[in-house]
Amino acid sequence: MTAIDLNADLGEGFGRWRLTDDEQLLSVVTSANVACGFHAGDAATMRRVCELAAARGVTIGAQVSYRDLAGFGRRAMDVPPAELAAEVAYQIGALEVFARAAGARVAYVKPHGALYNRVVHDEDQAAAVVDGALLAEASLPVLGLPGSRLLELAGKAGLPTVTEAFADRAYTDAGTLVPRGREGAVVSDPETVVERSVGLARSGSVIAHSGARIRVRARSLCLHGDTAGAVDLARRVRERLVAAGVRVEAFA
Repeated sequence: MTAIDLNADLGEGFGRWRLTDDEQLLSVVTSANVACGFHAGDAATMRRVCELAAARGVTIGAQVSYRDLAGFGRRAMDVPPAELAAEVAYQIGALEVFARAAGARVAYVKPHGALYNRVVHDEDQAAAVVDGALLAEASLPVLGLPGSRLLELAGKAGLPTVTEAFADRAYTDAGTLVPRGREGAVVSDPETVVERSVGLARSGSVIAHSGARIRVRARSLCLHGDTAGAVDLARRVRERLVAAGVRVEAFA
């Protein structure tokens, strides 16, 4: 039976402001990418999400980012590799405190936003993320885009690698994500997202922005928690996957 992990970006609030319905999404997903304070999140939010995730048996991952609260981590930044590696380790370490306090652990690392897209092609930035992950934990799995420099370098460094797909994001023919600033970059129709989810899990393929069918083999499927109706959509995706004979389970 085909198996797929469902992950979501959670804890994306700050202070009194909350963006994601963490509690409800944690009743659906199997892995939680928890914001570590650089693009969103704060100490209290990180602690709360870790406690909720641990209580529900959801795997906790560190979603690391450029230091960009104002831009939600989606602005391009040039950070020296040594500094970026230290900041990645810092974010993982901060989340680990709260994960362990909740009786769990940080089980993987995933870049967010501009950093996620940058490390698909940029070897220096990808290597810095790998160095940061190694500094924090010598065997920490890395979640990222299939074919990315990040996963290539992580694998060479001895870290487990996990491939990820996005049902609600448009793909180029090369298998990369269409930049958010371009029209059609985000797939908003719920039924289309559900159908793409099943296709990615069952056949490892998806229709690209050009209309061509491309191969996207992934062990984890990301469900964005900051979109309208995210909880209902996540439930529909999981229900349809199970109905299609897909086993929904965490990769770590």
